[in-house]
Amino acid sequence: MSRIAHGRSKNWLNVVANKQDYLARLQVAIQQLHNCGANYRETVPVEEVFQFQIIWKGEVEVFDLYGHPKAKVCYAWSHREGVDDKGEKFVMVLQIPPVISPETAVKVAIAAEVKGKK
Repeated sequence: MSRIAHGRSKNWLNVVANKQDYLARLQVAIQQLHNCGANYRETVPVEEVFQFQIIWKGEVEVFDLYGHPKAKVCYAWSHREGVDDKGEKFVMVLQIPPVISPETAVKVAIAAEVKGKK
């Protein structure tokens, strides 16, 4: 299994003990990174398939932004990483074209990760 598929599938299998705590951590991360306000809107299930194989399956959290100069929406999720998967990595993608949906946010994040590993 590739590194991307392996890392992403853990996001799908990861049981978040307390969804409200998880959303609060994402909200704080968005607010600190993008220096704006963020309110949770919804959770959208996403499955990304490449060459007939699922390379990412998980839930994308959608946040409405206020006070950001360019974006009104941020898509966010996290996955485990590090030694024994004890760490948590937040992924945040602003809704700025070509990103127009949770699905395109996942595609852009995967492409950025692959490009970063080359």
